[in-house]
Amino acid sequence: MEFFAHHGCFDEERTTGTYFEVDVDLYLNLQQAAVTDNLNDTLNYQTVYDIVQKEMQQPSNLLEHVAGRLLRALFEQCETIDRATVTVRKRNPPLGGKTGFSAVTLEKCR
Repeated sequence: MEFFAHHGCFDEERTTGTYFEVDVDLYLNLQQAAVTDNLNDTLNYQTVYDIVQKEMQQPSNLLEHVAGRLLRALFEQCETIDRATVTVRKRNPPLGGKTGFSAVTLEKCR
């Protein structure tokens, strides 16, 4: 997922904003959905996107904090998740040289 957001420790980052990418890997029991082909028997991807979008709109200083908030929100709102991994990448971070991105990955189990 890609979002324009205002995360960072420096005032300019918080004011100007930049693009972020978020990868979410979810682990849950999908056996029923594999048989029924029914959306009610699985986790709706739209729900996951909406949770991530909402959390990305709240500025944080650290990518670690963003990833942690994402995990907490996913587990609070999606009871069927057993394990999740979230990676948050900040494109072109202001590090004084050419860099593609900086990233943080966090994982949580129920």
